[in-house]
Amino acid sequence: MKIRTRRARIALASTVVLPLVLAACGGGDGDDGGNGGGGTANEEIELTLAHSYTDQQPQHRCGAQVIADEVAAADVGLTVDIFGASQLGADADRISAVVAGDHDMDIQGASALGAVHEPIGVVDAAYAFDDAAHLSEFFGGDASTELRDEFASSTGVQILGAWSAGARHFTANKPIREPGDLDGLRMRFPNSPQFLMNAEALGATPTEVAFEELYLALQQGIVDGQENPLTNIVAQNFAEVQDYISLSGHQQNSNLVIIGPVWDEMSEEQQEALSAAVDAAVEQVPQCVEEDEATTLDEFSSGGVIEVVDDVDVDAFREQAEEYFSENYTGEQLAVYEAIREAAE
Repeated sequence: MKIRTRRARIALASTVVLPLVLAACGGGDGDDGGNGGGGTANEEIELTLAHSYTDQQPQHRCGAQVIADEVAAADVGLTVDIFGASQLGADADRISAVVAGDHDMDIQGASALGAVHEPIGVVDAAYAFDDAAHLSEFFGGDASTELRDEFASSTGVQILGAWSAGARHFTANKPIREPGDLDGLRMRFPNSPQFLMNAEALGATPTEVAFEELYLALQQGIVDGQENPLTNIVAQNFAEVQDYISLSGHQQNSNLVIIGPVWDEMSEEQQEALSAAVDAAVEQVPQCVEEDEATTLDEFSSGGVIEVVDDVDVDAFREQAEEYFSENYTGEQLAVYEAIREAAE
């Protein structure tokens, strides 16, 4: 799919409008209508917002779509066009595109963003956050200011907000109740430095499989199990090829809403409207996730497709993970981890 970028549209408009403006204004000495943002007051801007989720998942329904709807209702010259289901490429490709300004906004997991700023990957550390509220409050408060500022300074990309898309749990063909139950299992983890650290922290042996190929890998026994939030487990029908889901809740699946260089070209009013729209989504997504998860667990428990293991020794996993990260993080990564844990206390 060929997307005409926002910059190209503005450039084309400028070639048409600029001669008319020069003829009409003649270089007068009035003020510049300063607005706090980089652009002129409420210049029409069309933003692209990409993500990797289906239209049925709460990350889209209650996240991306809410952002687009709230921005439209604000009527400040902004439009948000959504491209879901990885239409604009895989995570790594889209991160690079946002940094370069080739598309404007994205919804990304912190571990994926670690490719452009390593310390932010710590947000996806196993048991770093106690629950979804802890994650939202961390990014909505002063505790994350240094991390957000350093990310923006390093990449030119702003973090507008963050939510949890649900806790990640293990599925396998045997119950996983304690760290020792992972011994000998080939568990699929995403191939990023932070997820591989999570595997080691939890006592798992990670196996690399592309997400798009995971269903077939589970069906054929190439891997014994995997870990994902319930929304992804349902969307990919993993219950069809796994016998047990063990509610370890070992990681809050982070979604960060990011925006690239176009942020500095928006008026202050547009920036405020977009920030408010993201805030609305940050409030709504966890509620939608919670409702979807409750429905899913009811269906799993009553349908017999997959057995729900709800007596996982979470404390044992948590203590093992905390010890691992305290010993293996250094420098900026350790500082981020400690800031997250201190925010919980």
